[in-house]
Amino acid sequence: MKLNPDLRHRRSIRLKDYDYSQRGAYFVTICVQNREYVLGEVVDEKIILTAIGEIIEKFWFEIPNHFYNVELDEFIVMPNHLHGIIVIYVGVQNFEPLQGQRNQFQHIIPKSLGSIIRTCKAAVTHWCNNNGHEYFRWQRNYYEHIIRNEDDLNQIREYISGNPLKWETDKENPNKINLHLKQNERLNGTGTKE
Repeated sequence: MKLNPDLRHRRSIRLKDYDYSQRGAYFVTICVQNREYVLGEVVDEKIILTAIGEIIEKFWFEIPNHFYNVELDEFIVMPNHLHGIIVIYVGVQNFEPLQGQRNQFQHIIPKSLGSIIRTCKAAVTHWCNNNGHEYFRWQRNYYEHIIRNEDDLNQIREYISGNPLKWETDKENPNKINLHLKQNERLNGTGTKE
């Protein structure tokens, strides 16, 4: 197949040659398209979920009911994204699609991290389309980090659970407060009194 240079080609953000169906712990971040605030809002450092945010939380916690090889760890829904830890306990051994069933554009292995995320995103989108939230869209793809050891796991757990506390300065918050600007205003006496 000859590549057409005029077409956009997506570059994979996955670790090359890594088997995402093997045993391991994975930290994932899934964002709403254009980082729109449709999942909830942070009030007094606590997340208040919308109906879409609640359904995401519900479907997330149902993942182990559909993927026997998975357990869930720390998780949170934020106003425009979610963070979660997925632990795959039993890897898929020697999986090869049946002859003629390989999709030349997507090589999603059943029970892999990619198939888990795709299934969860599709379930939420389906629910939204059937419940008056047709405008809802996920950002294409998702971010993942392979958790390497116990220290890494504990740091990520802390990051996830502390996310609402740091929302004002979170990189996923398009309205984030610039801490340096805020500190300078306080030092110069130009900031607002708290």
